Amino acid sequence: MTPHSILAVTDFSVQGDHALTRAALLCAEHGATLKLLYISYPGEAPPPDAACRLAHHATQLSQRHSIRVRAAGQLAVSVGDVLPEARCADLVVWGTEPVRGVRSFIMGQPVEGLLRRAQRPVLVVRRKASDGYRSLLVAVDFSDASRALVEFGFALNKLAQVELFHAANTASEGKLRYAEVSERAIRSYRHECRRSAHDRMFWLTDSYDARRNRVQSAVGHGDAARQTVVQQQHSGAELIVVGKRPSSRLRDLFVESTANRILGYSDADVLVVPHDYASASRASAIKRLSEPEPQMRRVRAGAPRPPGLPNPAALLGRA
Repeated sequence: MTPHSILAVTDFSVQGDHALTRAALLCAEHGATLKLLYISYPGEAPPPDAACRLAHHATQLSQRHSIRVRAAGQLAVSVGDVLPEARCADLVVWGTEPVRGVRSFIMGQPVEGLLRRAQRPVLVVRRKASDGYRSLLVAVDFSDASRALVEFGFALNKLAQVELFHAANTASEGKLRYAEVSERAIRSYRHECRRSAHDRMFWLTDSYDARRNRVQSAVGHGDAARQTVVQQQHSGAELIVVGKRPSSRLRDLFVESTANRILGYSDADVLVVPHDYASASRASAIKRLSEPEPQMRRVRAGAPRPPGLPNPAALLGRA
């Protein structure tokens, strides 16, 4: 799916600046509309000139990349404030410093809450952006959502080198060892799992004949999140693309998803695509991102003026 409307979220940190540049590059490449939003978390006061700085960024990006950019009129202080804007965009580009301390342990990172609630692909930017993505690593699990995940990665840059990666699960090996199965049988089982994964990977890549010279594949063995990060470091891919199943905060607390763990392990850019994501690319959505914010009418404070005519209800009460 090609993004036609993009929301960039920043906290004016270094990562925030990288996210704004990356979002502008994607908009220039796809002819998309860009909206900027500033977020400050509870307990953190936003800079007094936050609105001015955001508008200044919008003007700079518009002139530098020849794209349509506007700044949100209101500042966000929670993920809940970001949701209405995110649901009007095809893609959210996230650029904030990670939250530290006890709050992050209990509540998780804000971007994780956005992924659970927004049903939009979220691109978490960590590195400086100077050009379009030239190499992608797409983590696949051969589910029905894997093909859509690959298509989404292709849509970001049609000329990028794409590597499909799958990590064979080792959980069953632990059960076999617990059952005192011989090491030879376990090695045979591992070999069979890898052979099956290679066969299924060939089936997945076989449908991309036109891009075959730019599509590679690899199969790892072990924890999916850690092996994906190791493979990205080995291949030098500029972006990791990974899917995420629907979940709740409680589930993520006890059974952390592969996507969340990749976000925690990797220092590269990561695009997380929810399996239940929905597109916002309708004419009304693009129009909302392009329209200026409504002007607020100033009202002088003070006691209300008495009505010019007597209250009809009071007159009826006297009768």
